[in-house]
Amino acid sequence: MEKKNLYTHLLILLVLINLSSSLNVPAIFIFGDSVFDAGNNHFIKNCSVQADFPPYGSTFFHRPTGRFTDGRTVADFISQFIGIGLQQPYLEAQIAVMNGSRKEYPSKGLNFASAGSGVLQGTNKGWGVLPIQEQLRQFKTLIEQKAINRSVVERSLFFLESGSNDIFNYFLPLDTPKLDPDAYVEAMIKEVTNLTDQIYKVGARRLVVFSLGPVGCVPARALLPAAPINRCYGKMNAMVKKYNKGLESLVNDIPTRHPGAIGVYGAVYDTVQHIRAAPTRYGMIFMEAYGFINAMYNNTFDRAGFSNVSSACCGDGPLGGQVQCGKEGYKICQNPQGFLFWDYFHPTQHTYELISKALWEGKKSRIRPINLKTLTNLTLALV
Repeated sequence: MEKKNLYTHLLILLVLINLSSSLNVPAIFIFGDSVFDAGNNHFIKNCSVQADFPPYGSTFFHRPTGRFTDGRTVADFISQFIGIGLQQPYLEAQIAVMNGSRKEYPSKGLNFASAGSGVLQGTNKGWGVLPIQEQLRQFKTLIEQKAINRSVVERSLFFLESGSNDIFNYFLPLDTPKLDPDAYVEAMIKEVTNLTDQIYKVGARRLVVFSLGPVGCVPARALLPAAPINRCYGKMNAMVKKYNKGLESLVNDIPTRHPGAIGVYGAVYDTVQHIRAAPTRYGMIFMEAYGFINAMYNNTFDRAGFSNVSSACCGDGPLGGQVQCGKEGYKICQNPQGFLFWDYFHPTQHTYELISKALWEGKKSRIRPINLKTLTNLTLALV
């Protein structure tokens, strides 16, 4: 029994630090909703959740890409930090492979995220979005077809982020929830647990689970009759925090539940709330606190703080939250970098950059048990 227990403990995880190379992570595979969607919905017939029109993408790409922001997302920034380039939407890559314009799927990973989707398969059903379970089925099909090498999968990062649509929809006036808030959140956690189990089975060993941000603070709360305008929606954020707590517990169990794997929890909620607490000074405080005063980051980062952390830069109505950016009647701010929110539901590129740097090289208050830079430089091996 003693030898068996010793072997089991050794099998859980052997971590060797490799300080010189990020080639330990050749690719990133991304599952989630509009926070990560890089344009998949554009390729879904009759999908009603879109950001494939101006002024989306105007700050960085200078054209709409299907991302629900003015530029890059967290996945884009992390990819650039690693040095592997941006992940192509899976559905776009699939079309290219099928029509022969490219021979194989990109080696740097794929983005399966679909805006409007949730962890519960019934969320926004009928809108043409792909629930995260369907995203995983797409990925598993590629593995079965040997379109992706399993050795690449074992060394790659896996990003999971979903749940904001499920919780926001819980408060829609036309829907009558069948579960109380606690049971609803428990059902969500059960789905995410099953998802991580399946991802592990196909070879994933570096799982990054992102918490939800403060969904109760998004400008789109102006669409909800019961939500306050002059402050965040406390009841919604209470559900978000309970869900996030469940996610972190799930991540903490990964090394035991899945020998050879390591899970990381990105505390996005806390990072965003710190921005909201000190908006005008946060840029400089953040840079100094996390050691980002160096050439790599100074090339892209505006050290100024935020002038507005409540309203959407692009939209209309109270908080800019009643009209989607780019739709008839929308208005747009002159300086997106001064706004926390780009549209009625999503952050600006500036906000995503701050979050990305907290996740990449931040302390345990932002990402735990290790940050993404450390995770990227780990060599994981079974004994």
